[in-house]
Amino acid sequence: MKFSQLIQQLGDGVTRTSLSLTQEDDPEICGVADVDEATLGTLSFIENRKFADRVKKTAASALILPPDEDLISQAVERKIAWIATAEPRLLFARTLALFYQPFQPTPEIHPQATIDRSATIGENVSIGANVVICGDVEIEDRVCIHPNVVIYPQVRIGRGTILHANCTIHERSQIGKNCVIHSGAVIGAEGFGFVPTSSGWFKMQQSGCTILEDSVEIGCNSTIDRPAVGETRIGRNTKIDNLVQIGHGCKIGSNCALAAQVGLAGRVTLGNNILLAGQVGVANQAKIGDGAIASAKTGIHQDVAPGAIVSGFPAIANKLWLKNAALYKRLPEIYQTIQKLQRRMKSQD
Repeated sequence: MKFSQLIQQLGDGVTRTSLSLTQEDDPEICGVADVDEATLGTLSFIENRKFADRVKKTAASALILPPDEDLISQAVERKIAWIATAEPRLLFARTLALFYQPFQPTPEIHPQATIDRSATIGENVSIGANVVICGDVEIEDRVCIHPNVVIYPQVRIGRGTILHANCTIHERSQIGKNCVIHSGAVIGAEGFGFVPTSSGWFKMQQSGCTILEDSVEIGCNSTIDRPAVGETRIGRNTKIDNLVQIGHGCKIGSNCALAAQVGLAGRVTLGNNILLAGQVGVANQAKIGDGAIASAKTGIHQDVAPGAIVSGFPAIANKLWLKNAALYKRLPEIYQTIQKLQRRMKSQD
């Protein structure tokens, strides 16, 4: 399609454009690509001035740019069609959805699926080969269940949710509408509950449940445990990456993002709009306030205030951590200086 037609389909989100209806200024767009790998006929994006050198090198026929005069001038000079918006990455994501749709199997029940008679299955549901659905399960309309998924008893799955191959949903779990559970994820398994005794560990039964609210996405091989009593809850529109461990009884708010290898111990509470970068660890019962951010490999042992940005192990304010990191690089130099001062003091004695 023409670039101008593509922009019309996208609708809102455009702040300005240099398009005209001439053949030269309105190129044919047949796909999208990374700016470094773009070819003639593809659309790409530049997020900010940090990547300005890409405008000079890219072979893309059109670019999504921030409202930056220098970047726009470079695009005009190279005769690259462009559109500017305050959120280039978001507009590019919307564009990508026009050219690519993920695999969606035909709504049907595979003959090799095993479904208990007491299970309730909605309309236009797809159930793949070797799926096992136990008793008293409720599956709403347009749910897609890929091969080898196992759903334990008394599970509820909301409309439009997708369960990818080989994930497991344990008993009494509740999954909201339009959720995505990726391959190998385990939802609602037993929490790590053992009581020490004089003769060893006594297993505490995990009678609670796990609840995923609407539009939650869980990455591959992530695990979300159920508690001994009560619930583990993941708030609406929260996104969890691969290989994340959510302990029993955790409460995670809405619109949070947890990157790969994050680990939450039992009964951690996260507010809304929280970002935890890769390999962040949060200790038992810690509370993190709305809008807080933890950088990669941060170890959180105490509560974090709303809006705080923390780093390091144990976690401290990010600005202080950056100063400490700068000093750390100079430790050999500082050590040598201290040795010289010590020798000088001894010689004076």
